[in-house]
Amino acid sequence: MTTRVTLISHAATPALLRAAFPLDEELEQQEISKIATLGWKAPRTSKTHFLSAPELRTQQTALAFGLTASIAIELRDCDYGGWQGQELSTLQTQDPEGVAAWLADPAAAPHGGESIANLIGRVGGWLDQLKEDGHTIAVTHPAVIRGVVVYVLHAPLHSFWRVDIAPLTLTDLRFNGRVWTLRSCASSLKD
Repeated sequence: MTTRVTLISHAATPALLRAAFPLDEELEQQEISKIATLGWKAPRTSKTHFLSAPELRTQQTALAFGLTASIAIELRDCDYGGWQGQELSTLQTQDPEGVAAWLADPAAAPHGGESIANLIGRVGGWLDQLKEDGHTIAVTHPAVIRGVVVYVLHAPLHSFWRVDIAPLTLTDLRFNGRVWTLRSCASSLKD
């Protein structure tokens, strides 16, 4: 039995480009057009399942790739609470202690939302329930993919900040019946 999970990071959004905590925003047309130029085609077999996080940006990315994806609520973005829509640089001025605590302590949630530790636990639980034969392709968020990488590697939670997931990249995992392995991380989707 082999389980394969391919995670695709959604296309860039205006918030991502300005280093802001996202709202549920649409992709700009130029980002949707960029997806078509990549030439990436999802492998399709009888055991391939397509999923998307519930946010608009992930669903639009999946559609632009030609995927008919079911919504997986477990793949939703981190809840940034009161920081949603705000730029990190502004928050560093307005709430420097909160930002410092959030970056230093994975259990901290000074924004009133979800901590990084809770995010990693949530996505790890989702991953553990996928231990079945087949291939799951899911469009989700950079934070979710970073959480999955930390979980699979059993890395210290603070290493979350050491994983860089760019827009429109692919992270591939395998489960051999005993353990998850990371096959590739943040790989280009270009053919």
